[in-house]
Amino acid sequence: MSDTEYSPKKTIQLGTLIMMIFTTIFGFGNTPIAFMQMGYASIIWYIFAAIFFFLPSGFMMAEYGSAFNEAKGGIYSWIDGAVGPRTAFIGTFMWLASWETWLVATASKIWIPLSTFISGSDKTQTWSFMGLGSMQVIGLLAILWIIFVTFFASKGINWISKISSFGGTMMIAINILFFLLSIFILVASGFHTAEPVHGIQTFIHSANPAFASPIAMISFVVYAIFAYAGMESMGGITDSMKNPKRDFPRGILISTLVIAILYAFSIFLWGVSANWNEIVNSEGVNLGNITYVMMNNLGNTFGHQLGLSSATSAIIGEWFARFAGLDMFIVYTGSFFVLIYSPIKSFILGTPKDFWPEHVTKLNKNGMPANAMWYQATLVVVLIFAISFGGSTAQAFYNVLTLMGNVSTALPYLFLVGAYPFFNMNNKIKKPYVFFKNKYFMWTVVSISFIVLTLSILFTCVQPLLDHQWHDAFWTISGPIIFTIIAIGLYSRYERKHKIKLS
Repeated sequence: MSDTEYSPKKTIQLGTLIMMIFTTIFGFGNTPIAFMQMGYASIIWYIFAAIFFFLPSGFMMAEYGSAFNEAKGGIYSWIDGAVGPRTAFIGTFMWLASWETWLVATASKIWIPLSTFISGSDKTQTWSFMGLGSMQVIGLLAILWIIFVTFFASKGINWISKISSFGGTMMIAINILFFLLSIFILVASGFHTAEPVHGIQTFIHSANPAFASPIAMISFVVYAIFAYAGMESMGGITDSMKNPKRDFPRGILISTLVIAILYAFSIFLWGVSANWNEIVNSEGVNLGNITYVMMNNLGNTFGHQLGLSSATSAIIGEWFARFAGLDMFIVYTGSFFVLIYSPIKSFILGTPKDFWPEHVTKLNKNGMPANAMWYQATLVVVLIFAISFGGSTAQAFYNVLTLMGNVSTALPYLFLVGAYPFFNMNNKIKKPYVFFKNKYFMWTVVSISFIVLTLSILFTCVQPLLDHQWHDAFWTISGPIIFTIIAIGLYSRYERKHKIKLS
């Protein structure tokens, strides 16, 4: 075949790139979680994460992607080319682990939007079955969901992309609805916010006592990093751009500015309709259902501003919550059918061919790594069972799931950012696109980003220990440690196997 058959079409321009970055990164559900955790004080940390994580990591991912645009291994190829296969395997395994944690967490959380859509509010905490409490019932449903999705995804279902696209359209609609109604309420109330602003201190000190200490505040950066995660998926598109050297830096800068402003403005707008102590700091509100509680309150407040009765306003709030529930359930469903196979397929096909037994890497007639997917399902099921039957309240349960997801998502970036200087200084690697040309500037930026990542992860793990929240601490810390041990063990086994073959 000729080279032209492998050359991607140069179709992506600046506007398209910005939209791609926005739809990949910006998440509607991130801002109510931020408001719940720190109130208005979360705004400064979202801006901080944009400057010291999102912006520099975006340029790094672009360089990685342009240099290794033909590699099938994704971030494994990036780290391998920079610092070698062992570190690449451990770093990529942690990246895969972040998606495994997402499957664990979301398989349990997906029942909240479904319950909200059916009942108008989150009723999962009242569920029981044959003497089992709500957490155990949710755990069993999550296990059945993982088995269900794995089974049908392994059959190569393609219509699920239509559901995902529909969910994306609804997500845009819910963002527009939120912005318009919040601004209407702000103007109608004479620019008085439900969450009062008492000078600059309001944007520095957390409304949540749990995030009042310096360590807790810095640990919140992990939440902000999670909100900006996903740039590694954009690194491989530079070869499809018409003018990557000019447009990719511009796209990163503009996207960082737009997304940071929208996140900050969204957090502020939640305070327009919701008072932290009255709405967020209420019994039954947790990180799993906060989005639907806030949407219910938004609709209720909107009804009151229109002069409607309390009963009618309550109905509007209920239907706002139902809409958000339907939207998130569809988005989660579409995401599940993609993420149940895409990360693990990329991982096992990207790592050395002889690393895995043949039956693990074998694809079925639908192009799916079915055997690997069932091994993955087994691991996820065991984790769900351990967490849901480990004994905790609903709020602690969802806090643990969220913390596990955030820490696991942030960890792979330590490898990507840490490996970058070796990649940058390796002149043997052909780099079509280079942003960090000045070595001193490069080392400064990488050092700051690496320190921000390290401290945020470290403090997130330490905070539960300081608060004597042993259950939270165990799951926050044990997840990354267990996955790291597994990764080191698997690669050590691979090295021993090769030494035997070579001897």
